[in-house]
Amino acid sequence: MAGFTHLFIPGPTNIPEQVRQAMNLPMEDMRAGSFPQFTLPLFEDIKKVFMNETGRVFIFPSSGTGAWESAMTNVLSPGDRVLMSRFGQFSHLWVDMAERLGLDVDAIDCEWGTGVPLDLYAEKLQADKAHRIKAIFCTQNETATGVTSDVAGCRAALDAANHPALLFVDGVSSIGSIDFRQEEWGVDCAVSGSQKGFMLPAGLGFLSVSKKALAAAKTATGRRCFFSFEDMIKTNDTGYFPYTPATQLLRGLRASLDLIAEEGLEAIFARHHHLAEGVRKAVGAWGLKLCAKEAKWHSDTVSAILVPEGIDSGDVVKRAYQKYQTSLGGGLNKVAGKVFRIGHLGWLNEVMVLGSLSAAEMTLLDCGVKLAPGSGVGAAIEHFRGPQQPAIAKAA
Repeated sequence: MAGFTHLFIPGPTNIPEQVRQAMNLPMEDMRAGSFPQFTLPLFEDIKKVFMNETGRVFIFPSSGTGAWESAMTNVLSPGDRVLMSRFGQFSHLWVDMAERLGLDVDAIDCEWGTGVPLDLYAEKLQADKAHRIKAIFCTQNETATGVTSDVAGCRAALDAANHPALLFVDGVSSIGSIDFRQEEWGVDCAVSGSQKGFMLPAGLGFLSVSKKALAAAKTATGRRCFFSFEDMIKTNDTGYFPYTPATQLLRGLRASLDLIAEEGLEAIFARHHHLAEGVRKAVGAWGLKLCAKEAKWHSDTVSAILVPEGIDSGDVVKRAYQKYQTSLGGGLNKVAGKVFRIGHLGWLNEVMVLGSLSAAEMTLLDCGVKLAPGSGVGAAIEHFRGPQQPAIAKAA
């Protein structure tokens, strides 16, 4: 078919041309004497995206899942008690990994469409007088349901209980797009990946750690090899890696970090909120609802949209791709067949979002959903023509 195939899944996301061009170069020697001149500033600049001032960031040739594993195996020991919550496919997978790595997991099952239960976290931390809980986990953005949780609220619960547990955050679909402040919020391990807000292909896992987490890694007894902090620190400090790095992806990362710095993180957060509000206006105009149960859970990077009874969201996704050359996200696990997802993160503007909404609207009509043609797109247009408002901080 003529024209572009449009990508509006919540990752991988669209890649800026500057980033694509930066990766289009001959292979280079990752042990050359000049390589540290490139890599050492890269380590420092990625820390700025996490707002990590005193810790360090590791860059692994992996997905975000590899960075998850590195955080757990380096900082915790088998048998350590951890507090987690499950409310979507990716928070579920995080719990699954913790259990398989031998951690003693206290997993709170929450309704899908909600997020981290701060009240229950606070109760359990207050009751843990012996400080058996070694870490609490927060999925900042649950991609499967379009839910964002309050990371600062997790830190407040720890502080109110005067509890020494570490704070782990899954920021794969939030960091670089949604407000995240590692140093200010006292986050010890923050995980992300290259294919979301960093506007790169999949293949790099990022793990940003605090000084407290680095200290904990010195006595933790989890087995690790490929993801070892010790091996990475030894070589990263000289500008190299303990194994062959993904050099072309690193060149792309340099370009993406430059774009992020040029726009500025606060402006990026505001842009994502502005675009997400346009999607939410369209959903309301269609007469549909989000999977997120309340406005406080709304994600600024992905909207999971409930389809009416009798409609299979899998058919919506399939038809959008086959007829309108548009990739939308499908429902996962408990919400399979019930939701379709529009990813609105990364290198994105209003007209691109309107393209996703027009494809979704035509597809919904084709699938038998009763709505007024142009209603959702029109509502988004009215929103986008108005002034862009600053993003509302989740911690407020």
